Amino acid sequence: MPYLGSEDSVRELRRALSNPNIQSDPLRYRNTILRVIRLMSQGVDVSGLFSEMVKACATVDIVQKKLVYIFLCSYATLNPELSLLVINTLRKDCQDPNPMVRSLALRNMSNLRLPSLVEYVEQPLTAGLRDKAAGVRRVAVLGWAKLHNLQPNSEIDAAVVNELYNLLRDPDPVVMVNCLRALEEILKEEGGVAINKPITHHLLNRLKECDIWGQCEVLRILQRYRPQSEDELFDILSLLDTSLVSPHPPVMAATFSLFLSLCSGLPAVSLAAVERVRAPLLAACGSVSREMRFTALCHIQLLLRSLPGLMGAHYKRFFCGYAEPAYIKQRKMQVLVELVNDENVAMLLDELKGYCTDVNTDTAHAAITAIGRIGRSYSDKCLEILTGLLGLKQEHITSAVVQTMRDLVWVCPQCSDTVCLALEGCEEALQDSQGRQALLWLLGVYGERVSSAPYTLEVFIDRVRSEASLGVKMELLTAAMRLFLCRPAETQDMLGRLLHYCIDEETDMCVRDQALLYYRLLHCGTEETQKVLQGRRSDPSLGVLIGRHAEPVSQWARSFNTLEPLKQSAVETESASRGSPEHVSKAKTDLSDTLNASQVDKVHADGAIQRSEPSPNVLASDAIVPLSLSLSPALSPEEFEHLWLRRQGAHAERGAEDREEKDYMCVEEHIRCPAVPHCSPQSLQAAMQLVNIQTLAFTPPHTLPWRVYLYTHTQQTRSPDTSHSTLILGELLYTGEASQKVGETGMRDKTMVEGGEEEQVRQKEEVIVAGLKRREPLRKDGEEEGIKVTLKQQPSDEEALRGFLSILTTVLHTLSSERA
Repeated sequence: MPYLGSEDSVRELRRALSNPNIQSDPLRYRNTILRVIRLMSQGVDVSGLFSEMVKACATVDIVQKKLVYIFLCSYATLNPELSLLVINTLRKDCQDPNPMVRSLALRNMSNLRLPSLVEYVEQPLTAGLRDKAAGVRRVAVLGWAKLHNLQPNSEIDAAVVNELYNLLRDPDPVVMVNCLRALEEILKEEGGVAINKPITHHLLNRLKECDIWGQCEVLRILQRYRPQSEDELFDILSLLDTSLVSPHPPVMAATFSLFLSLCSGLPAVSLAAVERVRAPLLAACGSVSREMRFTALCHIQLLLRSLPGLMGAHYKRFFCGYAEPAYIKQRKMQVLVELVNDENVAMLLDELKGYCTDVNTDTAHAAITAIGRIGRSYSDKCLEILTGLLGLKQEHITSAVVQTMRDLVWVCPQCSDTVCLALEGCEEALQDSQGRQALLWLLGVYGERVSSAPYTLEVFIDRVRSEASLGVKMELLTAAMRLFLCRPAETQDMLGRLLHYCIDEETDMCVRDQALLYYRLLHCGTEETQKVLQGRRSDPSLGVLIGRHAEPVSQWARSFNTLEPLKQSAVETESASRGSPEHVSKAKTDLSDTLNASQVDKVHADGAIQRSEPSPNVLASDAIVPLSLSLSPALSPEEFEHLWLRRQGAHAERGAEDREEKDYMCVEEHIRCPAVPHCSPQSLQAAMQLVNIQTLAFTPPHTLPWRVYLYTHTQQTRSPDTSHSTLILGELLYTGEASQKVGETGMRDKTMVEGGEEEQVRQKEEVIVAGLKRREPLRKDGEEEGIKVTLKQQPSDEEALRGFLSILTTVLHTLSSERA
């Protein structure tokens, strides 16, 4: 939107730039040009002054030239014909005796970014590569990279490439680094700059002459080189030894990444390098820059995966400062959990206890979670702290403590007695849904040990009509059923009221279907109900060990000095707050491994699903699933039904040939996994939520036709500045027609065989063969035997839809294999 009065300002500036009196005064003329640049920076459209500014570039004043060149580079694409007028001035400046003027002219000549001017720019850039001034050569080298980026499909000039390779031995280190960057851009399709033994040794010998970012660029490119002998390898490592302990964190990280690349077959050398970078990483944790501190903490967590005791003696360096932001505090607490031992556990717990009352609720929750993780090995001390925090009667603290206790007793059953005693009276301070879900799970599993469990559940049941959380209602059903099995006299009446409400009055289909499932389960008897709801429990005398097994350095070497370590914090803590641990833990271990496996599903346009191996140079976590799924904004069942039926009606009116539109896409696929319809609703919902897919409704198991309705939001980053999101609605349908036909065929075969006793033996083979022939077409017809998946997407994005279908297929195959 143009500024008010901008047209008058532009007319006034045009008159001023054309005024001979102002042109004769260099200072007034420069100030007028400065006013033009000021208006341009404020968003005013001053492209109408292009011709006047072209005339102003013919001057000996370097400051005025810079200002005019800024204007010309900004508006050259809008005035390609007038831009040709400035070429003569720029080519003339390229021959100026002042190297600053020559470099300025070359830089702005390549910044015009007009394909029609390429032929006029090549000759000055070629001459600039041989210029005596290092600054001109720096600009000329990068200018060739800009020209190639402007016309990426043009043929590569071999003479220019050879000239750039020769400039790798330029005495100026910046020219050398710029040549590497230019060759990387020009030879991108050929794999980048070729690194051989002479070039490698030359770059290593001149590494100290480069600035910080130049050293990082050289070290990154050298990762492609593989030494030809062991002696050469150790010579290279000796040259890099000083850079490994550089006081500059970027140089240290790039050097260590090169160390790991060169020593991939020498694990002992890699571990020694890990110990060497301990001091620089600790120094980076005390950096003034918050971003640098956070990055250093993330990479320290990588190192602790291979050497858990690496930072054990320096645990105090990870204590949180008062003024530090929450994301740094939370990452430090994650590191502290990894450094716990018998000697420092008391001091660490005392420090974490102080963070539990932090004014930031996320930091307080992270501290309580950290205490719970330490409690897996030091349960008595941690439970004492957690019980004391319950006495504060603060909502967010109580909720976090109850969730932590739930997770703790899941892996440490020996803590259940203490936890049951601490639960008395804490329901009044719980206001959030996650805390209430955790309390209900504890009351359901250990209700026989909590004297007030029936009365607490009765309070929840009386308020179920006003309960807004779907998870709380479903957890309340499960807890009431479990408590009924161990304390039937006290729970029978309230369970009946709860089931009556959920079946007859509840509008949410998930809650209603779960209530129907439990109602029918009770008709099967208490023994069958106990088998379903009260499976085997762990031996309370058994505990677990904190920490994890030391991993080889090669498992995370490629992630070092990348953005990958910065993305792992959400993955570690997200699943802890999603429902009951029994619904999540098994699916988390199996499903996450499947989704991060070495194979990726590719869904082709014809609907066929093919497995293919990814490139070894691509990290599985980034390249396999290039999009992310999100549950927000949430859809209510009414909104889902409205969107689904509206699209279904529009699809029926248009016909099959109009399924794909610019803003809408409908796809139907068949996935062969017949065991999924027999999975429990809780397992299906937990598996879907693990990958951010929300199930809104599903029919009970063993019911035909079996349906599931789900939705998710896809988010895909097209570029660093833009992202694309879509809404996907889905239906899973299993009719079971193939099984019914096969069963009818088997009954006819059995009747025919039993009809004639004398012919039974003689016709046995014919009957079996005939049955197999009748079943064969059904087995080949995957559309009847598999699950029919119908997806509706808005707006249309075929790539995102294929990625979502790949994730959904992996989830269904995992559930099917677990069921089998």
